[in-house]
Amino acid sequence: MMSAAHPSRGASSFRRWFWSSRYGRHVSRSLFLLRGTESGEIELVQRRVFILPTRSGLLLVAMLVALLLGSINYTLSLGYVLTFMVASIAWVGMFYTFRNLAHLHLCGARVDPVFAGEIAEYRVVLRNSGKLNRYAIRLHANDELETHLEVSADVMANTELQLQLPAMTKERGWQTLPRVTLETAFPLGLWRAWSYWSPDLRCLVYPQPAPADIPLPVMQSDGSSGIGHSGPGSEDFAGIRPYATGDSPRHLAWKAMARNPEGSVLTKLFDGGSQSELWLDLALVPGRVDLETALSHMTRWVLSCDALNIRYGLRLPGTQIKPDHGDAHRQQCLTALALYGL
Repeated sequence: MMSAAHPSRGASSFRRWFWSSRYGRHVSRSLFLLRGTESGEIELVQRRVFILPTRSGLLLVAMLVALLLGSINYTLSLGYVLTFMVASIAWVGMFYTFRNLAHLHLCGARVDPVFAGEIAEYRVVLRNSGKLNRYAIRLHANDELETHLEVSADVMANTELQLQLPAMTKERGWQTLPRVTLETAFPLGLWRAWSYWSPDLRCLVYPQPAPADIPLPVMQSDGSSGIGHSGPGSEDFAGIRPYATGDSPRHLAWKAMARNPEGSVLTKLFDGGSQSELWLDLALVPGRVDLETALSHMTRWVLSCDALNIRYGLRLPGTQIKPDHGDAHRQQCLTALALYGL
């Protein structure tokens, strides 16, 4: 059964088309003071704050017009009193709505990397240096996916508040936070005050990890790929690596294999004058796959090696990272994969 089209979808599509057109971009730059990304702390001065009536406000205006016409037609003194009293309350509400947003200070903070397809949490700081509390301030990123993931907060007087503004990620590399809309309808809901902010914030997006269905690369018969080793030591336990031909069965890591989602055979690694390491090479990705899929497989390999505490290195055309382990090494490898070819 066909579903009826939502009445707001056509209007939303028209707005996206208009603001993406040449004329719409010119209007945005001139009217809304959109000048590109802004670094450092900025203040929402009065010229940056815009205000219009909401649907409830327009309905109230229509009701006041009808009430005024009725009072004039029937010469109702109480009708005049009611009309102008409600209009005065609405007018004062407009002033308070505008003041609830004006003169806020905004700045960006550190953003943690995420994997493609996840939601990036951009940290923004709202500082209220005035003596008035600010209530029901809503923020959302104007992304192309129209997800409108928004946050709402109250900023008390002489305080600052750090918020995490969510935005969807689509592909690897650096992703800049889309234009942010700040808006409020406090206190009466009859007026909507809003402002735009384009912070100089970006998030590093790692390639999306492939499913754990491809085993880690192992050493070929010519010793040219995967693992290089000079014989197992027998002193202190140093980690776990994939099984290679010639390893002693006594060194099999049975507990680690039981927890390994890839189902590959693993060997315990010991210190004692020996060194074993795994090289992750782009050429080792099996099958004929495109670059993005290959990078996804290598991302999975990096995460698997890190989970198994394996010393591993990374080889990409023009880039080589020496074998190591730990959080800093994992981030270095994932960063190289995220920015490769960009």
